[in-house]
Amino acid sequence: MTRAMLRPRSGAIAVEERLARSAAATEGADIKTSEMLDWLTERRKVCTAQIRQVPFTELHGWSFSPDTGNLSHRSGRFFSVEGLHVVRPSIEWQQPIIVQQDIAILGILAKEFDGVLHFLLQAKMEPGNPNLVQLSPTVQATHSNYTKVHGGTGVKYLEYFLDRDRDQVLTDVLQSEHGAWFYHKRNRNMIVEVHGDVPQDEDFRWFTLGQLGELLRHDNVVNMDARTVLASAPMTHPERRALSSDNDLLSWFTDQRAGQDIQARCIPLNQTQGWRRGTHSVHRPDDKFFRVVGVCIEAASNREVPSWTQPLLEPVAPGIVGFAYRTFDGVPHVLVHARVEGGFLDTAELGPTVQYVPANYMHLPAEQRPPFLGLMLNAAPERIRYEAVHSEEGGRFLYAESRYMIVETDESTTPTEAPAGYHWVTPGQLSWLAGHSRYVNVQARTLLAALNYAGI
Repeated sequence: MTRAMLRPRSGAIAVEERLARSAAATEGADIKTSEMLDWLTERRKVCTAQIRQVPFTELHGWSFSPDTGNLSHRSGRFFSVEGLHVVRPSIEWQQPIIVQQDIAILGILAKEFDGVLHFLLQAKMEPGNPNLVQLSPTVQATHSNYTKVHGGTGVKYLEYFLDRDRDQVLTDVLQSEHGAWFYHKRNRNMIVEVHGDVPQDEDFRWFTLGQLGELLRHDNVVNMDARTVLASAPMTHPERRALSSDNDLLSWFTDQRAGQDIQARCIPLNQTQGWRRGTHSVHRPDDKFFRVVGVCIEAASNREVPSWTQPLLEPVAPGIVGFAYRTFDGVPHVLVHARVEGGFLDTAELGPTVQYVPANYMHLPAEQRPPFLGLMLNAAPERIRYEAVHSEEGGRFLYAESRYMIVETDESTTPTEAPAGYHWVTPGQLSWLAGHSRYVNVQARTLLAALNYAGI
């Protein structure tokens, strides 16, 4: 009879404590903090990729179905652009949506140097990045990519995330992506610690969390995939009190989800009302929200294949994403919004206080614009605790930039008694929820990464 062997529920040294030490380390063993941006600039200079928009007829391997009008790849893999029909009690709409069944691996390797955890990030080219090259996870690949459907080379370091005998998994959680642009999309966010030697490619460097926090203060440096993995790490926070207990918070959010009346289903793209298909884009006649376009990528030096074509979703204008921030009896809180999006697997996820593209609403009277939008747009400089422009996932979105903000507010603008659909939570409570699937949306996870690592 085999004797059952029990293991500690956590390591001898708590993961949270080790992450906190890394977040406090402003210098690293692999690259000096003062040299980080210069190194990234150098990697951009050696990037030979050229990106140009092309008509849909020049997308190699991609075509619109004669029956449904859906835009898909001839392999049946990667992703497709279909229609989405959303019905809520007070509003109904149709739109194109990206459908991607593949669960991508977004994985970061961790390793101790001189007793401090460092994290291996890649200077990676993505066609939709405004500056082409940003810091990405060690591995950022869909199942179609790493099974080589594209016929290219293998994904570097992938074995560390597929090997079931990996040394230690620090975090491993399925997270959603943009519910307004993806239908039921999920990614596997992982941090895996290694103890042996790791061969290092010239496009990769080891950073402490403190160094990454410094980089999060710069525009378009740390990509969306790296930000969401970092936010999913089990960071500790000093607060022991909050406006709501953890149980009350979960009950409130469960009530928000259960109370939503929403029906969302995929429909043929050619039956999507209010959208037109031209030679170069699928778009609305009023040019609001976003368009679907085609791009050609040539001479990409650090990708698995050097050249390819694909569709991308292009927003029509930059967004504003922000948390209202207040301190109650010495304990910091941020105002989250139980945000409903048509592509979510569940009805709602916790989003930022504000998550909008202002250009879509500025024609409306002030009282009809989204709540708290003016608070972010008109924030006094002395109240802005964090501000940086970040782009969204450059493999699916073209120049999708938002101004991310954390703004200190007061009782007159964001009362203690939050309005319906909003709730005050501490950074520690938000970190706790981000360690589980589909609680915190991808935009809020970017702001959480800033709260955790950028010294807010």
